[in-house]
Amino acid sequence: MHTRNLGGLEVSATGLGCMGMSHTYGQADEATSIATIRHALDIGTNFLDTADVYGHGHNEQLVGRALSGRRDEAVVATKFGFTFGGSGAPGTVDGRPEYVTQACEASLRRLDTDHIDLYYLHRRDRSVPIEDTIGAMSELVKAGKVRHIGLSEVSAETLRRAHAVHPVTALQSEWSLWERGIEQEVRPVARELGIGLVPWSPAGRGFLSGTITSLRDLPEGDYRHNDPRYQGENLAKNLELVERLRAIAARLGHTPVQLALAWLLHQGQDVVPIPGTKRIGYLEENSEAADIRLDEETLGEITLLFDVGVTAGPRYAEAALRLANG
Repeated sequence: MHTRNLGGLEVSATGLGCMGMSHTYGQADEATSIATIRHALDIGTNFLDTADVYGHGHNEQLVGRALSGRRDEAVVATKFGFTFGGSGAPGTVDGRPEYVTQACEASLRRLDTDHIDLYYLHRRDRSVPIEDTIGAMSELVKAGKVRHIGLSEVSAETLRRAHAVHPVTALQSEWSLWERGIEQEVRPVARELGIGLVPWSPAGRGFLSGTITSLRDLPEGDYRHNDPRYQGENLAKNLELVERLRAIAARLGHTPVQLALAWLLHQGQDVVPIPGTKRIGYLEENSEAADIRLDEETLGEITLLFDVGVTAGPRYAEAALRLANG
């Protein structure tokens, strides 16, 4: 596996998003998930992404069990900020300094580790100055409980303010052919400050695989049943885009997801996507994207096909959109 540098943190060129092993995408199989995490380490995919809110803490516990006896082989990233709602779903956002400490201690226990390699603020609490939240996170670094600080889904202005308090290693935002919103303002500031970019949902929440043609293809309980881009006319328009991506991928001898990941990896050496999967076969397929070399003509063809704003529908329902780009 190739490696890349995220603001001073060396990680595998593609990571493994663990959220779907506990949360959001239908039922999970714990034994299969643990086997997938361990196989990731076997093939050199060492960058594991989780969060305290995934599965109401279950995902961190699962990652901790999978890493038993192998913790030193992994670069573990987790996130805090969402409080736990009564049903187990994310509640409000809390960025108060006292909550930062509380959340970190809980994550360390669930992960069964003495340190977190990369600790993200999952969403900004707009009622708390970002300087206060980052200041508390920097105290965790001083205490040796956290090695690097990250932010998720923040604006360019927030990124600057946070970095002025303590160096930010990585910014995690939704970024893919399916969603290119960070490119205009956020990406240039991250690069100016030397902050690595970690695209989540790099395969468009599974849509770019080309395997989903209707809501009937999604398992019961999958949140995408309510995703605006999977509804009605939006779905029909987006399927046309994916069919064209499938044709390009077939011509090149790759899968559509591999092509989507390769496009992201060609956006710069500071980009490390974290495709999520529960299965070893898809993990291996995703990791092979780091070996794909695209010429300028092909890159231009794909970029033009998924030009900014082409994807039909907002990326979130309105309530979730209010929490993004904070």
